[in-house]
Amino acid sequence: MSETTTTVHHEHHAHTPGLQHHFTTMKQQFEAAKLGMWLFLVTEVLLFGGLFVGYGIMHSKHPEAFVAAHHHLDWRLGALNTIVLLLSSFTMVMGVWAAQTGQKKKLITFLLITVILAMVFMGVKYVEYSHKFHEGLLPGKFYSHQGDTVQGQFMFFSFYFMMTGLHGIHILGGMGAILWVLWRATKGHFSSRYYTPVDLVGLYWHLVDLIWIYLFPLLYLIS
Repeated sequence: MSETTTTVHHEHHAHTPGLQHHFTTMKQQFEAAKLGMWLFLVTEVLLFGGLFVGYGIMHSKHPEAFVAAHHHLDWRLGALNTIVLLLSSFTMVMGVWAAQTGQKKKLITFLLITVILAMVFMGVKYVEYSHKFHEGLLPGKFYSHQGDTVQGQFMFFSFYFMMTGLHGIHILGGMGAILWVLWRATKGHFSSRYYTPVDLVGLYWHLVDLIWIYLFPLLYLIS
């Protein structure tokens, strides 16, 4: 590469906020980052997929225990959390749109609403978990609920806590990522030319929401 070309290359990067030195154009950087995120999301699907398969196997072997155990869950709280996450997906979509169109105030507003909805979701899960702890509806050997007419309900709650607990950890991780993007938005780091972090965090958040859409009927609406 000639000295002139090198100079032009460095000047191009200097005048393109957000463009990393190892990428030639913003489009190339965006596509590479999005591919990386999709690969990461595939690993997340595989992670939860293993739990779904395990749940299905144990449910088929002990259907009566799973059906009896699910009656201890409040489907109304599960439905509330489903609505909350669907709303948060919408506000996240609007946040990405605001970033794409360079509307800083709207981006900050939509990201803030998304975080608040995530906090509401975790608050509802706290209420649910508190009830389970109080009633002794715990996983494995910690199960101490009295008066069961069907044995083996601890297996259901083993999966319940594994799946909802892991999902809850992902919610907390998503909240951290959104807060990071929100902080950067307040600093004016994003524009219609550079909004990659917002878009990638949005993709992650949609996966978290999608997983819950599968968990809700699987755990709360067993028939």
